[in-house]
Amino acid sequence: MRYLISIVFLVFIGVGVYNYFNFPSTTTVVAGDPAPDFQLEDTNGNKVSLSALRGKVVLVNFWATWCPPCKEEMPSMSRLNKLMADENFVLLAINVEKDGRAVVSDFLKKNPHDFTILHDDRGTVQQQYGVYKFPESFIIRKDGIVDQKVIGVIDWSSPQTVAYFKNLTKG
Repeated sequence: MRYLISIVFLVFIGVGVYNYFNFPSTTTVVAGDPAPDFQLEDTNGNKVSLSALRGKVVLVNFWATWCPPCKEEMPSMSRLNKLMADENFVLLAINVEKDGRAVVSDFLKKNPHDFTILHDDRGTVQQQYGVYKFPESFIIRKDGIVDQKVIGVIDWSSPQTVAYFKNLTKG
């Protein structure tokens, strides 16, 4: 019996060590944190980096074509993007699907949007930000600090939200 208990104990230790070294580590980015820099390709093959947008307010939205709430909020994101066209504001929608380059183009033919869509088909930026719920968004101030983190759908074009963004671009 003592031998069996020792084996079970060693198996538990082994599983714990294996999990510690083999599961990806993610830290969740929260308000007040510096926004981790990244560089991704947009739908036209251009490289876009967050650090190049310093001095602008940036809305970073993580989404997928299979996510109904993501699709639900996209029209309001388009409206926000139009309302903020004359401000120091950029909207980046990061698609997190492994086959995103294939499915996003079909999605955009049926659901055209005028904001920048980036491909994170390796999940690198998703892991950097600790994103695991969709949609998940980060509002980044001009100084590169995350001002707010939003999980779930919101109306990005509501008067209160637009006023919030306009206030951030002035600060």
